[in-house]
Amino acid sequence: MSSGNTRALEGNSRHPGLNLGPAHAQEEDTREEMVFGFWVFMMSDLILFGLLFATYVTMLGGTAGGPGPKELFELKSAFIQTMILLVSSVTFGMASLALKYREDKARLVVWLLVTLALGLAFLFFELKDFHSMFDKGGVPSRSGYLSAFFSLVPLHGLHVTGACIWLVALLGQMAVHGLDAPVKTGILRLAILWHFLDIVWIGIFSLVYLGGLS
Repeated sequence: MSSGNTRALEGNSRHPGLNLGPAHAQEEDTREEMVFGFWVFMMSDLILFGLLFATYVTMLGGTAGGPGPKELFELKSAFIQTMILLVSSVTFGMASLALKYREDKARLVVWLLVTLALGLAFLFFELKDFHSMFDKGGVPSRSGYLSAFFSLVPLHGLHVTGACIWLVALLGQMAVHGLDAPVKTGILRLAILWHFLDIVWIGIFSLVYLGGLS
């Protein structure tokens, strides 16, 4: 195999979701380091959520006579939120495919806007659930159980909020600078975060909502 073909294969295998092209080999090396660093950051975030999951499980019986899962949770709303996030993961995947295989910037923007709308819809339903819980007396200071709940679930919501803000910023960068290398790398890193948050939510839905109402 010729050296040119070898370099081409290496370039194609570097970033599954990125398409910087053969003229940016040195820049791709820099972006690869940035993406690896983001993966390391995500591992630290995984440890944080793992600790909060463990705390929640420990405090399952610590309601102190206050309301518990069966009095506070609405499975229908939690299921809707789950479906919204799962669909948003699919739409972000479509955006990643548009970034890699197509030169159609409009298609990429449409998929990113749909993903953003789904993220905001998820936050709307989650805030609505929190408001309902407050009306039923489910405030963080009521019990150790509720303190553990509000340490875990809203933190995930804050991550989704940050991801939505990041997505808006990337769309703004794209409008000003075009689909340049920093924007492409930002989309790749945001995709990692978005799919990670979907996985964390599956854990929350299974343990907190399904487990609490079973």
